[in-house]
Amino acid sequence: MARPNYSGEKRRKELEKQKKKEEKKQRKLQNASAPVGQESSDDSEETPAGSAPPD
Repeated sequence: MARPNYSGEKRRKELEKQKKKEEKKQRKLQNASAPVGQESSDDSEETPAGSAPPD
């Protein structure tokens, strides 16, 4: 019976964490360089101005 490759799984998790951390860093740098009053639309999950939220 084959044994699970825990070290490989750990490595994949570490790479995923590192990737997310780098993406977050890039978003912060992008938001810092944006003009005041404007935010990046990457993280916005707001409803459009003309639509009402479902009841």
